[in-house]
Amino acid sequence: MEKKKLNIVAVVTMCFIFAMISFVTNMAAPFGNIWQVRYSWAGMMGNMMNFLAYLFMGVPAGKMLVKVGYKKTTLIALAVGFVGVLVQFLSSKVAGGAAIGVYLAGAFICGFSVCMLNTVVNPMLHILGGGGNRGNQLIQIGGTLNSLTGTATPFLVGVLIGTVTSSTTMADVTPLLFIAMGVFALAFIIISFVKVPEPAQERKAVKYEASPWKFRHCVLGIIAIFFYVGIEIGIPSQLNFFLADPDGKGAFAAGTAGAAAIGGAVAAMYWLLMMVGRAFSSMISGKVSTRAQMIFVSSVAIILIILGIVLPKDILVSMPGYIAGQGFTMNQVPVTALLFVLCGLCTSLMWGGIFNLSVEGLGKYTEQASGLFMMMVVGGGIMPLLQDVIAKNVSYMTSYWLVVAMLAYILFYAIWGSKNVNKDIPVD
Repeated sequence: MEKKKLNIVAVVTMCFIFAMISFVTNMAAPFGNIWQVRYSWAGMMGNMMNFLAYLFMGVPAGKMLVKVGYKKTTLIALAVGFVGVLVQFLSSKVAGGAAIGVYLAGAFICGFSVCMLNTVVNPMLHILGGGGNRGNQLIQIGGTLNSLTGTATPFLVGVLIGTVTSSTTMADVTPLLFIAMGVFALAFIIISFVKVPEPAQERKAVKYEASPWKFRHCVLGIIAIFFYVGIEIGIPSQLNFFLADPDGKGAFAAGTAGAAAIGGAVAAMYWLLMMVGRAFSSMISGKVSTRAQMIFVSSVAIILIILGIVLPKDILVSMPGYIAGQGFTMNQVPVTALLFVLCGLCTSLMWGGIFNLSVEGLGKYTEQASGLFMMMVVGGGIMPLLQDVIAKNVSYMTSYWLVVAMLAYILFYAIWGSKNVNKDIPVD
């Protein structure tokens, strides 16, 4: 009975951490609407710095799990996250060109934090669920809360900003930064008193004859994670820019009132549908295999993106938004926006699905693999930045062909690449 209570507490704790990760990560892209008014190159740079930290921290975070355990790694990550958000807040107090440097430094520090948190939460939920479909089920439950906070962040930024002008600054989103700092502080206090299982600590004396790199399905899964995070961030980020573009190159005419708020609200719906998708997956994952789910959603996502690219932007649909002074309104947006938002239902399953398939059968190499996975989450910075370059130099819609290519790889991984062909390697 005691073991069951301990596991329930651990699951709830990991799900709470999962929610925090998205809340902090999803500030970067909408904050880009503020900075790119003064610096055209800065739209996705905060996001890039956030994910660049994964490249440096992924492997060390995996080693931290083995050396100091899950709980201490989590507490260190929370303290680092508080500092990162504080530095972003201080960027609103710095005058001149130095402000952007301070902001990017804060985004980079936050990246260290969420990398460590991700390294903790994914293998822990997988282990608590006993691996297999049940492990994926717990990751999807945590992902549901992750998507809920991911929905709130761009929406709140859009409400606080309203319409982006030359006078819009980080000071306009101060309330959101204070909320983030408060959440980090509260989480630190709560987790200080929570017992967390330490499977990595129990395996300290175990001899490691190989490494995760020896497992083909793990290596291909690491590549899949790199592309997946680029897809997850790139779809709503460019959609936000497409709708909020103040120069008339996007969905609306130049100077359209409330465009940033509409963009933020529509992008938030993408994260809301991710929450719906993960909630549904958590209900069926005990019966429907992870591989089958991945094949289905990656195929549908490819179809939705291609349709969104080729359909003209003068085909309009009504979608909800929020405009300061008017409250919630129904706004006419290109049907492309709806198709891209629907992709949230598909991408919702991919993080947990790829991780679950990639670490299946790794046993004692799971923590090491988690660190390698987190290192490759840098794809969430590199690929959206590349997509942004294409969007700015060619067009918004052309940039989404990059998303199609990455989705094609995810489909390949689900069908062929996820099969474990290295079962002869001892993992106990």
